[in-house]
Amino acid sequence: MIAAPTSTAPHAPHALEPRHRIRAVHTATTVTVYQAYRPEIGVAAARDGRFPAQWKRDRMTWIKPSFLWMMYRCGWATKEGQEIVLAVEIDRAGFAWALEHACLAGYQRGLHPDRVTWQRSLRRAPARVQWDPERDLHLRPLPYRSLQLGLTGEAARRYADEWTVSITDVTPLAQRIQALLRDGGVDAARALLPDERPYPVAEGALAHLGG
Repeated sequence: MIAAPTSTAPHAPHALEPRHRIRAVHTATTVTVYQAYRPEIGVAAARDGRFPAQWKRDRMTWIKPSFLWMMYRCGWATKEGQEIVLAVEIDRAGFAWALEHACLAGYQRGLHPDRVTWQRSLRRAPARVQWDPERDLHLRPLPYRSLQLGLTGEAARRYADEWTVSITDVTPLAQRIQALLRDGGVDAARALLPDERPYPVAEGALAHLGG
């Protein structure tokens, strides 16, 4: 399993950030995404390095490359059913396949020919994308957006059974950062954040997703 990566560097200044960008911990072959689960799922997944049989492969599952967006969503691992935060390292080729076959989750005039065509594409797509406001260390919205990737059908099954390289329980990291923030240790908390850097994609690869 991988150790939770850390960095002493904060996100880039707002003026340097495009409105849409994938930011993630990544290597030459993998990208790390985050999910939060109830203990029955999360503990087993981290222990075994794979999702257990009770993980429903026929349902939509959302993965998030942004650690702080995950913290916003799960309330620093305090919300019911989201008590275990997982860092899931997945194959970059699988991630690229999901993006290539994804549809934007919302209709966008000028990007889609019309609403009916978009709805048809959404129903058929094994993945969908939302661009949600990135969050700062205090979970306040920032003026630029980060990726959420929803996987269903073939994409969800491949994510669970083919793309996953390792699964790490990063709940203690989330709790440590939150405790430091409560005590006023903002710089120390920031130093523990995962090292999320711009994720390389080919020019135009996100055009169908509004990116």
